[in-house]
Amino acid sequence: MAQPPDETPRAADAAWMATCLRLARRGLGNAWPNPAVGCVVVKDGRCVGRGWTQPGGRPHAETEALDRAGPAARGATAYISLEPCAHWGRTPPCTEALIAAGVARVVTAVEDPDPRVAGAGHAQLRAAGVAVTENLERARAEWLNAGFFTRIRAGRPLVALKLAQSLDGRIATATGASRWITGAEARAVGHRLRAEHDAILVGSGTARTDDPALTCRLDGLEGRSPVRVVVDARASLAPTSALARTAREVPTWLLTAEDAATDALERAGVRVLRIAADGGGHVELAAGLRALGREGITRVLVEGGAGIAGALTARGLVDRLYLFAGGRVIGGDGLAAIAGFGVEALADAPRFRHIDDLACGPDRLQLWTRAD
Repeated sequence: MAQPPDETPRAADAAWMATCLRLARRGLGNAWPNPAVGCVVVKDGRCVGRGWTQPGGRPHAETEALDRAGPAARGATAYISLEPCAHWGRTPPCTEALIAAGVARVVTAVEDPDPRVAGAGHAQLRAAGVAVTENLERARAEWLNAGFFTRIRAGRPLVALKLAQSLDGRIATATGASRWITGAEARAVGHRLRAEHDAILVGSGTARTDDPALTCRLDGLEGRSPVRVVVDARASLAPTSALARTAREVPTWLLTAEDAATDALERAGVRVLRIAADGGGHVELAAGLRALGREGITRVLVEGGAGIAGALTARGLVDRLYLFAGGRVIGGDGLAAIAGFGVEALADAPRFRHIDDLACGPDRLQLWTRAD
């Protein structure tokens, strides 16, 4: 790839970092428990190597890019969407790989919040004589890896609530009919969201009533289906359900109460995570999300139903809202997208900030983020 037409250092740096971020996105939903990182090695205005975090978090983006660059990495600039790791884990430190390759300069988007790194990567590079530029496209990099950052800082994954509703906020008619409120284009975008999340979560009612597969069914992305998580305090998921029957093909986890009977589901291949119940006998959701975080999950897409959507929203656990709206009006006797959770004063209602709109054929997708 040749250097962009505007060859001023600042413009060139920004363009190469934008390429890093596009590469990093390829790892979303596939790199956990690690962050999704992109790296481009540039010499004399040309890309000589590029990489992104591989499935399961390794090899790292830097290793991939340096391997492709080979000897051309000496004296080059490495653009990386996250500070390179400085510690031994399942792989050697990326800082050592960059230094050994003879890279002259490193440009990063954002510091890694992992306490094992947290500035140490930049410091090691500088100590070895490598020039370091930090915080280029920081906001975009933080948005992309918000799931990893949330797991490090809060001990839980980022939670994205996806709703497909009518213009008046209904997800089904009074009889439960819901196929299809939105069209094929919107559903394709929804499947893309599945591929970019580590896990997809539903409540027990949705699992029983809809018997969903919760897989990614886009051509070429069939292998990118996320871990399927069912919140079900009584372990009522049937061993004959689509989720249980395919648990050995696509990972299926159950968040359930400590005393729930799960033998049949475990024999089917369902993984059980036992969580303390709240005062109403339901799975304590914050504890359930922390359990997912301990397993390395960084991004969770919540797809239903209204009860789990309301419970997560009421507890301030929804970080992003993907709101698909189809051009239909169902009326007040339809099923609300989010179950009631006792808001009496507007000041107490959870607030979200609008980020973007996307046309999906005849339908619309709105992206909102929690207003802290």
